[in-house]
Amino acid sequence: MDEQIITLSKYRFETELEALEDAEIMYEKGRYKNTLNRAYYAIFHAIRSVNSLDYFDSSKHSGVIAHFNQNYVKEGKVPRELSRVIREASENREKADYLDFFVASKEEASKQLSRATGFVEAIREYLEEQNVLDKQS
Repeated sequence: MDEQIITLSKYRFETELEALEDAEIMYEKGRYKNTLNRAYYAIFHAIRSVNSLDYFDSSKHSGVIAHFNQNYVKEGKVPRELSRVIREASENREKADYLDFFVASKEEASKQLSRATGFVEAIREYLEEQNVLDKQS
Protein backbone atom coordinates (compact mmCIF):
# COMPACT_ATOMS: atom_id res chain seq x y z
CA MET A 1 0.00 0.00 0.00
CA ASP A 2 1.20 3.50 -0.84
CA GLU A 3 2.99 5.09 2.15
CA GLN A 4 1.30 8.47 1.55
CA ILE A 5 -2.13 6.83 1.73
CA ILE A 6 -1.20 5.08 4.98
CA THR A 7 -0.02 8.41 6.39
CA LEU A 8 -3.27 10.08 5.33
CA SER A 9 -5.36 7.30 6.85
CA LYS A 10 -3.44 7.53 10.13
CA TYR A 11 -3.81 11.31 10.18
CA ARG A 12 -7.57 11.05 9.68
CA PHE A 13 -7.72 8.40 12.40
CA GLU A 14 -5.93 10.77 14.80
CA THR A 15 -8.42 13.49 13.82
CA GLU A 16 -11.30 11.17 14.73
CA LEU A 17 -9.72 10.48 18.12
CA GLU A 18 -9.48 14.23 18.79
CA ALA A 19 -13.14 14.70 17.85
CA LEU A 20 -14.13 11.82 20.14
CA GLU A 21 -12.14 13.34 23.01
CA ASP A 22 -13.82 16.69 22.34
CA ALA A 23 -17.22 14.95 22.48
CA GLU A 24 -16.32 13.47 25.87
CA ILE A 25 -15.26 16.89 27.18
CA MET A 26 -18.49 18.48 25.92
CA TYR A 27 -20.53 15.72 27.56
CA GLU A 28 -18.75 16.21 30.89
CA LYS A 29 -19.48 19.94 30.69
CA GLY A 30 -23.18 19.32 29.99
CA ARG A 31 -22.97 20.71 26.46
CA TYR A 32 -25.05 18.00 24.85
CA LYS A 33 -25.64 19.63 21.44
CA ASN A 34 -21.88 19.95 21.05
CA THR A 35 -21.50 16.33 22.17
CA LEU A 36 -23.77 15.26 19.30
CA ASN A 37 -21.75 17.33 16.85
CA ARG A 38 -18.29 16.16 17.92
CA ALA A 39 -19.37 12.51 18.19
CA TYR A 40 -20.70 12.70 14.63
CA TYR A 41 -17.41 14.16 13.43
CA ALA A 42 -15.49 11.38 15.15
CA ILE A 43 -17.54 8.95 13.07
CA PHE A 44 -17.16 11.03 9.91
CA HIS A 45 -13.36 11.24 10.20
CA ALA A 46 -13.24 7.51 10.93
CA ILE A 47 -15.07 6.90 7.67
CA ARG A 48 -12.66 9.18 5.82
CA SER A 49 -9.69 7.31 7.31
CA VAL A 50 -11.01 4.09 5.74
CA ASN A 51 -12.10 5.70 2.46
CA SER A 52 -8.60 7.08 1.96
CA LEU A 53 -7.40 3.50 1.45
CA ASP A 54 -9.39 3.60 -1.81
CA TYR A 55 -7.93 6.99 -2.75
CA PHE A 56 -11.47 8.32 -2.27
CA ASP A 57 -12.73 11.54 -0.77
CA SER A 58 -15.67 13.82 -1.43
CA SER A 59 -16.53 17.41 -0.65
CA LYS A 60 -19.98 16.20 0.47
CA HIS A 61 -20.70 14.24 3.61
CA SER A 62 -23.24 12.19 1.69
CA GLY A 63 -20.58 11.12 -0.81
CA VAL A 64 -18.15 10.08 1.93
CA ILE A 65 -20.86 8.08 3.69
CA ALA A 66 -22.22 6.50 0.49
CA HIS A 67 -18.75 5.28 -0.53
CA PHE A 68 -18.18 3.76 2.91
CA ASN A 69 -21.60 2.07 3.00
CA GLN A 70 -21.22 0.70 -0.54
CA ASN A 71 -17.62 -0.50 -0.28
CA TYR A 72 -17.27 -1.50 3.36
CA VAL A 73 -20.66 -2.11 4.97
CA LYS A 74 -22.40 -3.72 1.98
CA GLU A 75 -19.29 -5.79 1.17
CA GLY A 76 -19.17 -7.09 4.76
CA LYS A 77 -15.75 -5.63 5.53
CA VAL A 78 -17.12 -3.88 8.61
CA PRO A 79 -20.16 -4.69 10.79
CA ARG A 80 -23.52 -3.85 9.20
CA GLU A 81 -24.73 -1.97 12.26
CA LEU A 82 -22.19 0.76 11.52
CA SER A 83 -24.52 2.02 8.79
CA ARG A 84 -27.29 2.58 11.35
CA VAL A 85 -24.85 4.33 13.69
CA ILE A 86 -23.84 6.70 10.89
CA ARG A 87 -27.45 7.51 10.03
CA GLU A 88 -28.47 8.18 13.63
CA ALA A 89 -25.39 10.29 14.32
CA SER A 90 -25.95 12.32 11.16
CA GLU A 91 -29.61 12.96 12.00
CA ASN A 92 -28.71 14.01 15.55
CA ARG A 93 -25.91 16.30 14.38
CA GLU A 94 -28.17 18.01 11.85
CA LYS A 95 -30.83 18.64 14.51
CA ALA A 96 -28.25 19.95 16.97
CA ASP A 97 -26.57 22.20 14.42
CA TYR A 98 -29.51 23.52 12.42
CA LEU A 99 -32.79 23.40 14.35
CA ASP A 100 -33.70 26.47 16.32
CA PHE A 101 -34.60 25.71 19.94
CA PHE A 102 -33.39 22.11 19.72
CA VAL A 103 -32.49 20.82 23.16
CA ALA A 104 -30.25 17.78 23.21
CA SER A 105 -30.88 15.46 26.13
CA LYS A 106 -28.20 14.02 28.33
CA GLU A 107 -29.51 10.54 27.46
CA GLU A 108 -29.25 11.07 23.68
CA ALA A 109 -25.80 12.63 24.03
CA SER A 110 -24.69 9.65 26.10
CA LYS A 111 -26.04 7.22 23.50
CA GLN A 112 -24.35 9.05 20.63
CA LEU A 113 -21.06 9.21 22.51
CA SER A 114 -21.24 5.48 23.22
CA ARG A 115 -22.08 4.66 19.59
CA ALA A 116 -19.23 6.87 18.35
CA THR A 117 -16.81 5.13 20.70
CA GLY A 118 -17.90 1.73 19.38
CA PHE A 119 -17.64 2.97 15.80
CA VAL A 120 -14.10 4.25 16.35
CA GLU A 121 -13.10 0.92 17.86
CA ALA A 122 -14.54 -1.00 14.90
CA ILE A 123 -12.57 1.23 12.53
CA ARG A 124 -9.43 0.81 14.62
CA GLU A 125 -9.79 -2.97 14.31
CA TYR A 126 -10.30 -2.71 10.55
CA LEU A 127 -7.27 -0.47 10.10
CA GLU A 128 -5.18 -2.83 12.23
CA GLU A 129 -6.25 -5.74 10.02
CA GLN A 130 -5.17 -3.71 6.99
CA ASN A 131 -1.79 -3.03 8.65
CA VAL A 132 -2.44 0.70 8.63
CA LEU A 133 -2.35 0.93 12.44
CA ASP A 134 -0.20 -1.11 14.77
CA LYS A 135 -2.20 -3.64 16.77
CA GLN A 136 -2.97 -2.58 20.31
CA SER A 137 -1.84 -4.94 23.02
